[in-house]
Amino acid sequence: MTSATPLPRWLGVSLLLLIAASFASNHVAARLAFDHGANVATAVAVRSMGAALFVLALLVRAGVPLRMSATTLRRAIGIGLLVAIQSLCLYSAVARIPVALALLAFNTFPLMLGLISWAAGGERPSRRAFVAMPIALVGLALALDVAGFARPPAGVAAEPTSMGVGVAFALGGAAAFASALYLTTRWLASTDGRLRTLVLMLVVTAVAIASGALGGRFEWPADGIGWAALAGLTVLYSSAITALFVLLPRLGAVNNAAVMNFEPIAALFLGWVILDQQVAVIQIAGALIVIGAIVMLTTGQR
Repeated sequence: MTSATPLPRWLGVSLLLLIAASFASNHVAARLAFDHGANVATAVAVRSMGAALFVLALLVRAGVPLRMSATTLRRAIGIGLLVAIQSLCLYSAVARIPVALALLAFNTFPLMLGLISWAAGGERPSRRAFVAMPIALVGLALALDVAGFARPPAGVAAEPTSMGVGVAFALGGAAAFASALYLTTRWLASTDGRLRTLVLMLVVTAVAIASGALGGRFEWPADGIGWAALAGLTVLYSSAITALFVLLPRLGAVNNAAVMNFEPIAALFLGWVILDQQVAVIQIAGALIVIGAIVMLTTGQR
């Protein structure tokens, strides 16, 4: 799977929507695991190790040599560190500010990716991308009810300092993820996608284990529901992250990345169905705006 031949646009968009839905399902499963005793360090370490084992099995089955040049390995480790930083920053933001605001700030990563690529002299975002991505963010703000129109905010409002730090963490996570996406297409496009993902997941696992060790504890699920959720999030994350990094060089990162904004919309509806979280009319309107932005992004000339 070393070919970087572009996929048809409709197929690439469909696959990205499926990947986004898988990531959303992973978040719902993670919430169930947290509600039943697991903690963040445990979930990240287990899901990343599960993804690494899943990809390793694919490599062994296909007879792909587990070899990289020293330069490629160093680059893959660097990208893996960026993915680990993205996870730590996003969770740090969620710990300080409302989850909706953290996700909204993080979903600026397609804009950052376009700017990074453009500044580096690479692919320039299309006009449609420049228009569609801000529209998608506005839709996300409504769908996630950042302004609290649909319901009063839960809990006590964050202090201004905590809010600023939380937003900074979320934006830092977005920058790290955008950089990882860009460097993957620039440095590792000719590397087997499964081997690429194996190295990334091993790095994230090592960072998660170190984080848990420094924090002083790993917490495991307390019942069968928690264990089932932990297993589910591992399977969902493994399949989604593998598909993302295997297909990325064939999709074109800049003009397609905003399609991943569908993830929180999928999570919104899955949370309604599975976690009994209510969806207001204004949130449905926001979801339709995001979907409309995705349609706009994926029509017309490439």
